Amino acid sequence: MTAQELLAAYAAGERNFGGRDFSGAHLSGADLSGADLSGANLDGTDLRKANLTGADLSRACLVGANLSDANLSRANLSRAKFNGVIFGGANLSGANLSGADLSGADLTLAEPAFAKPTLAKPTLKKPTLTEPTLTEPTLK
Repeated sequence: MTAQELLAAYAAGERNFGGRDFSGAHLSGADLSGADLSGANLDGTDLRKANLTGADLSRACLVGANLSDANLSRANLSRAKFNGVIFGGANLSGANLSGADLSGADLTLAEPAFAKPTLAKPTLKKPTLTEPTLTEPTLK
């Protein structure tokens, strides 16, 4: 499924895109709020300024993706792979990052991007944490 097909299906009301391959897709500015992208391959995908509010990205692979200025508030990001992902300015308010692999991720965030995140057993190997604000985090 191409990026254009994904956006057309979403516009037509489809929300289940789990397990599909969207690697390298250009989805900058796309509205995918509430979409099920669980287990999807989003390696190298351009998701700058995308609206992923409440989306399910659990177990998705986003290695090398660009999520700068994306809205990931209340998104399920549990057990997803974010190796080398750019989160600059992303909104992660209320996002579930339980078990997520953030190795090498750039978490340079705009406030209040990290308000009440759930961080249960995340993998944090060499992440870039430039002035992150962790407001009332749940660390398990």
